[in-house]
Parts: sequence; structure tokens; C-alpha cells
Amino acid sequence: MNLSELKIGFVPYGDLEHPWNLRNFVFYARKRKLQFEIEQADKDYDIIVLSPLADTSVWAKYPRGKAKIIFFLVDSYLSIPQGNFKGIFRGLAKFMVREQKYLRFNYLESLQAMCARADAVVCTTLEQKSEISKYCDNTHVILECHFKAVRHSKSDYSIGSRINLVWEGLPANVEGFSQIKDVLIDLRKKYPISLHIITDLVHKKYLNRIGRIHMIDEVGKIFGDASHLNNESMFYMYQWNLDTFSHIVTACDIAIIPIDTNKPLARGKPENKLLLFWRMGMPTLVSSTPAYTRAMDACGLDSYCKNNGEWAAKLENLIVDVEARKKVGLTGKQHADSCYSENIYMEQWDRLFESVL
Repeated sequence: MNLSELKIGFVPYGDLEHPWNLRNFVFYARKRKLQFEIEQADKDYDIIVLSPLADTSVWAKYPRGKAKIIFFLVDSYLSIPQGNFKGIFRGLAKFMVREQKYLRFNYLESLQAMCARADAVVCTTLEQKSEISKYCDNTHVILECHFKAVRHSKSDYSIGSRINLVWEGLPANVEGFSQIKDVLIDLRKKYPISLHIITDLVHKKYLNRIGRIHMIDEVGKIFGDASHLNNESMFYMYQWNLDTFSHIVTACDIAIIPIDTNKPLARGKPENKLLLFWRMGMPTLVSSTPAYTRAMDACGLDSYCKNNGEWAAKLENLIVDVEARKKVGLTGKQHADSCYSENIYMEQWDRLFESVL
């Protein structure tokens, strides 16, 4: 069947213009000029694409033969131990805020059932694929695309009177700074370091619905009294915005991605953020998660850190050595542009659709 003839229903992540949609199915569909609409229960489709927010309590029971189901499972929920506190109550919480129509106390089993029902599952790491393949043998690793987010690339690797570090991401992930706060505090006594954080300045703490949190307060709690030194702020906050994002990033000197590798969900994150920084030519230092380590090894870089000692040594090396910054930034950019190009991305999606037809 010609892709343009398909009737496609989409269960989006929030509204259609949400960044996740634009970096995944919506980008592909618009490029291939596919006809799709937000899924409606009273209509028949050839394919239904389910975002990670789709109600698994409903879709896991969707009749076979009615439509092909493509399900996105982008977080490492299947790797969370059965006794994990949040995992135990995740199903109840999703039911109470009406993300799930039916109560499924065991959210892990609900995801397993969804994977078993799906005709194809999309994940983001090899580790996730290994787990998901126990339930669905048609599993694809496809990362997000950032082609429209990158509007500027770094060309000047010199440092001015201050060393500007930059981080971007979802509000929940700023907790990664707890892992390296002592490193940054100590280095700041030696170098004039500023940390620039690009995120949503206000967000809901629980399930994106409950508890209004101001991120400047959350980051302030992490660094405590060290947030100010000699009447200068340690960090600066920016609301994530497509028009300003890459301007801010490339004006900085070094990007950092600290992660608590002891937490399964955090440790299981893909290399999306690293590739985003690399596309802008940013020298980037990361925690040694499996995905980040593979990406670094693939292009011959060792800019990943297993402990605070490595964070301190490798970050200081990038601070003092302009050639090191330039090499890391340009090597990463070349790798991202060649191995994660738009053509490769589109071909991955083509194979995904072909696999269910």
C-alpha cells in the first residue's frame, strides 16, 4: 500500500504542536505528506500511532485485525524493579488523574500487555529494545529529531572573562545536578563559572498536573548557599523557546549533562540531548550512561564521567584548553550530522511503517 493512501490515527503527546510530537511522528508525517488526524473512536484506520501518553489500559485491549498499532515506549519503565516505590503507585496515580481510564495497579504489567498487543514498538536505546522484545519482536530504536531546533552552530571556541556552562532539559531532570554540585562549587572557587539552565521555568511536580513548582527555587535548593559567591549568582534560568534556544546554547562554552546513574529511569535515557548539543558543535561532558558512553565511543571521544573525580578533571581540561573544546565540539558535530542525518531518520521511519503493513 502507498503510504499516502493510508488512513492514520494519531494519539498525540498533549496538543499536536507539543515538542515531542514535532520531533517524532508529526515531523515524519509532514515530510512524507501523510494524511493523518487525531484518533477518533468512531472511525476506522489502517494504522494508529500511540504516543507515550496513550492510555495503555484501553489500547492494550484494542482488537487485532481492526488496525495496526505502533506504540512509543521511550522511557525505561520495564527496567524498574518490581518493588520500586514510585512504580508501585504509578498505575493508581495515572488512574486518579485520568491518564488511564481503567485502574491498573501494576503499571509495569499494563506496559507489558501494551507491548504484546502492539504490531510495532518504538524505543530509544538498545537496552530498552532487549526488554521490549520479550513481548514484541517488532521493536525499533528511533531517536527524536532536532533538525528544526538547531538554528545556530558554534564557531568560536575561545572563552571570555567567564566560563559559561549550559544545560537544557525537562524540569524533572535538573535533579542530575545533585550528582556534581560539589564539583561545580569547587571549580567555581578557582574559575569564574556561570551555569545557564534552559527549561520550563514553572511546571507541575507530579504527573505534570499537580503541585506548581518554580524551577529557580528547585535549583537554588540543590546548590544552597553556594548559589551566590561574591554577590554573583551561580546560575541563570531561561524559559525554553525554539527561537532563542540555540542562540543561548552556542553563546556558552561547554554543555554538561549530569545524570544519577543509580536510578534506572535516568540511567536508561537515550543520547537525544547529547546529539542535540553536538548538532550545534558544542563541546559536551556527560555522565557515563550506556547510551552516552556508546555515542562517545562511536566517535572516539572520552567526554563521559564515571565519578566526580572524572567530572572535575575533564571539565577543568575543557576549561583551560581551547583546542580540546574545539576538537570535542567539531568531532561530535561531524558524528551527529553524518550518523544521525535527516535521510537516515526518515529511512528508519519508512522501515517502521513497512514492518506493520
